[in-house]
Amino acid sequence: MKLGAHMSIAGGLARALQRGAMLGCNTVQIFTKNANQWRAKPLSPAVIAAFLQAKAVSAIDPVIAHDSYLINLASPDDQIFQKSLHACHMEMERCECLQIPFLVMHPGAHKGKGEEEGIRRIVQALDHLHARTDEFRLKLTLETTAGQGTAIGYRFEQLAQILARVQKPDRLAICLDTAHIFAAGYDIRTPAAYQATLKAFDQTIGLERLAVIHLNDSQKPLGSRIDRHAHIGQGYIGKEGFVQIVRDPRLAHIPMILETPKEDDADRRNLALLRKLAQQQT
Repeated sequence: MKLGAHMSIAGGLARALQRGAMLGCNTVQIFTKNANQWRAKPLSPAVIAAFLQAKAVSAIDPVIAHDSYLINLASPDDQIFQKSLHACHMEMERCECLQIPFLVMHPGAHKGKGEEEGIRRIVQALDHLHARTDEFRLKLTLETTAGQGTAIGYRFEQLAQILARVQKPDRLAICLDTAHIFAAGYDIRTPAAYQATLKAFDQTIGLERLAVIHLNDSQKPLGSRIDRHAHIGQGYIGKEGFVQIVRDPRLAHIPMILETPKEDDADRRNLALLRKLAQQQT
């Protein structure tokens, strides 16, 4: 099982891999820059070399990146839209330099202009980014959302529309966040509910598109459309929902990343619980 957590890059990108290795992770997620700023200091050859060396030593693979929270490719504001395009392109370049295969991103929020206009804007942005990075191996990885505010991506059908309308759908992948889909109304708490949700995903998007899973319990109930992460087994999903995921052979090859709160060595406890659930006898 590819199991890890989102790691801090404080002290340098290579430090994130070292932190992950100390927790026994064999995959991690990072930001390649400050997630709350538009700009970033360019990656130096020394920083890139140190990161790749740390990756080789740790045997962590794959490393997943998550883009800045500021980026909104569905924004109706032309200034924000252009800044988002520029920032996303920069993050794609950083991932390519670091040999990171997947850049996870929230599709965007339409800010009151409607889902159809938001999806049109996202497709326009993705086509532009793909045209500028034709030689890149990186895949932009659209994350399922909780549907909070005007966020797009809380229904599988919305992501399927984006995939159907972009010019190069093979350059996109999907990240499934357990807390997000639960808040959006997709139940995974029981074996039957989990199977129904995975079937809906497969029929609408296709399991072959699924590249990353975020493992988060939800502080808010089913269908709340509120994005609040909880520790594994301590939210409304509960342990049983995660048993289904970590024991599903269809998902065994997919990196699973914790994004749960960080206090009191929580990553270590959550990872230990997930490993225990994976070994649980049915």
